[in-house]
Amino acid sequence: MANVIVCGACGRMGSAIINMAKQDKDFNVVAGTEIDSSPSIGNKNPLIVKSSDMEKFVNAGDIIIDFTIASNTMRNVEIALKKNAKLVIGTTGLTDENKEVLKKAGEKIAIVFAPNMSTGINLLIDIVENLAKRIPNYDTEIVEIHHNKKKDSPSGTAIRLAEAVAAGHNKSLKDVGVYGRHGAQTLRKPEEIGVHAVRGGDVCGDHTVYFAGTGEVIEHG
Repeated sequence: MANVIVCGACGRMGSAIINMAKQDKDFNVVAGTEIDSSPSIGNKNPLIVKSSDMEKFVNAGDIIIDFTIASNTMRNVEIALKKNAKLVIGTTGLTDENKEVLKKAGEKIAIVFAPNMSTGINLLIDIVENLAKRIPNYDTEIVEIHHNKKKDSPSGTAIRLAEAVAAGHNKSLKDVGVYGRHGAQTLRKPEEIGVHAVRGGDVCGDHTVYFAGTGEVIEHG
């Protein structure tokens, strides 16, 4: 049985993970962390502990599941390295420097990192990169819609899709990514990869990639 620590335990994703783990005999949730000021700490649920106390609950071989924010995730990477724990990270909004730290940490401990854990989305990423290679002259735009409680924008999934398109064009997203457009002088450049975020309601997450050529538009999503 794998001992699991779920970060952001009272959030949408954290709560869902804990509920699923409780129904699986192969997992044992030993703790769920929340920010130190959370009203859930010290409440009726003894599983909920302070994020700052994470190190007290991590033993060698434990699995830390983290879908929180970049600063908290990077602190947990340090703890995992110290305790030789395993990490599953779905946190979005990580910088290139953060990702480089994860890459180096992955040489010492087991880490699964993806902005989206969906099998379908990861297949879509592969398809989008290959399609970008085949039709490099098509304009590519990505539109994502999420619920009105989502903090980061654009979504990590949208960024990953844009990175796949850029890779298909043998370019870096840093050089060709455009995030939303506003103003009178925003004529689209041929090499641009547009990424646009919509927020509203309780939409779990919807991503569409548009490849627009002369006389046709291909949509994937």
